Amino acid sequence: MSMPTTTIAEDTSVPRSNALLAGLRAVFLRVGVLPFFLLATLIAFSLVSKEFLALQNLTNVARQSVYLILVSLGQMLALVTGGFDLSVGTAIALTSVVSALAMVALSHVLPPDMLWLVTVLGCCAGLAAALVIGSINGLGVAVFGVSPFIMTLGVQSVGAGIALFLTGGVPVSGMPYEFGDMLGFGRVLDIPVPVLIALVAAATIWLVMNRTRLGKHIQAVGGNVKAARLSGVNTTKVLFIAYIMCALLASVAGLLLTARVGSGETNLGGTIALESIAACVIAGVSLHGGIGRVENVVLGGFFIVLLQNGMNIAQIGSYMQMVLLGSLLVLAVILDQFRYRLLVGER
Repeated sequence: MSMPTTTIAEDTSVPRSNALLAGLRAVFLRVGVLPFFLLATLIAFSLVSKEFLALQNLTNVARQSVYLILVSLGQMLALVTGGFDLSVGTAIALTSVVSALAMVALSHVLPPDMLWLVTVLGCCAGLAAALVIGSINGLGVAVFGVSPFIMTLGVQSVGAGIALFLTGGVPVSGMPYEFGDMLGFGRVLDIPVPVLIALVAAATIWLVMNRTRLGKHIQAVGGNVKAARLSGVNTTKVLFIAYIMCALLASVAGLLLTARVGSGETNLGGTIALESIAACVIAGVSLHGGIGRVENVVLGGFFIVLLQNGMNIAQIGSYMQMVLLGSLLVLAVILDQFRYRLLVGER
């Protein structure tokens, strides 16, 4: 009598395991490796320290992740078109330097009661610098057909040199106090201003990607640029706009970072290109183009900062953190290739 019972138990356990594997496979195909990496990080570092999952620590991580999330949203646009942008760090540095220099110069020209105008014009100058970077990248990739890797790497080098030339490698100080008080430490409805700006940016990019013709065209260009062109999509215009939007989002992050540190710095955003690409790939944005979800990218940016926070709590050195982050990116790319083959196979 015991044998049939055992057989029934074995028979029911097999479908359950198959259902579990099918569920994990469906999650992997839909959102990539992010849920698995996030779960592993939460478990590992919560065992290291009880403070890791404390509300105050998670709140700090959310604040610190604002800058990476903004850059990652722009990086996602470039990746979805089938390229990427290595010059986002330069866009941040040039924005920081140009906006700081403009504010310092204008503060000596305009009267003290016009400091708000000094701040606005300084921010516009920083955004204009990033607009130039995005335009050059867009022209090179979209019009002249230069590889995104070569184009953005070259612009990154040129922009970094210009930032150092303008400042001599010395931080630019003397900006209006109101600039840092508003964008760096200000609050609206008890919510930090940088967090609100990141939320607005994420909502805007979500609407662009899911509710506008431009978003559909960006995905079409990344999926198959030749097919998109034959379908009547102006691929040159789409690529140009994507790289401009990427640079402008990085510029917004640069303004917030400048307000936070209180000076124009040439070394801001030094590693953010790698971090933003890692955040996007881990969030399921395909390096082949055509695939990317805004909400996942926001969570991917949060994950990278959470991982760095956990490594700091675990007292892992900065050099080893670079090794681990680079290794994580390589692993994510390998898994992205595997995921892409599965997706293509299903089609």
